[in-house]
Amino acid sequence: MVDVYIGIGSNIEPKINIKNACERLCLDFPSIEFSRIFESASVGFEGDNFLNLVARFKSEDIFPLEDLNNQQALSRLIKQLKQIENELGRVRGSQKFSDRNIDIDILLYGDLQTNQPIELPRDEILENAYVLWPLAEIAPELTEPSSNKTYTQYWSEFDKSLQTLKPVELSP
Repeated sequence: MVDVYIGIGSNIEPKINIKNACERLCLDFPSIEFSRIFESASVGFEGDNFLNLVARFKSEDIFPLEDLNNQQALSRLIKQLKQIENELGRVRGSQKFSDRNIDIDILLYGDLQTNQPIELPRDEILENAYVLWPLAEIAPELTEPSSNKTYTQYWSEFDKSLQTLKPVELSP
């Protein structure tokens, strides 16, 4: 059993879409925990601000009764998260840097380091404040696999002048 970390973001009706995504993820992943929600400017394109957060759940939530290796479980999780995005109205085929009603990305799958079927850990963890700060918040002692530095250390060293980020509260 390992901890899985996902990034969640939206800049199209973000308050509604983030709330819906969190509610939907709770159905599939009973152990899920969420960081605070943060607002940031869009990165890589001109667009409305995003709301972002990071969530953590246990790998046993994915397929608890099956004996899968990490690669098999990761492949199934990718499909499951894409299905959740589709259910929430995600439009496929748009540019990488563009408006999103919902985006759910696997950031870490335990200490798995791989390039297939996706790159893990995700490069964006150390590149984007909207991923790094909530990850450091939800897992302050978690270490980056190749350096053994905590994400909290990376966040404290991050040049915060590069990306403006602020915590926000969503009303029910």
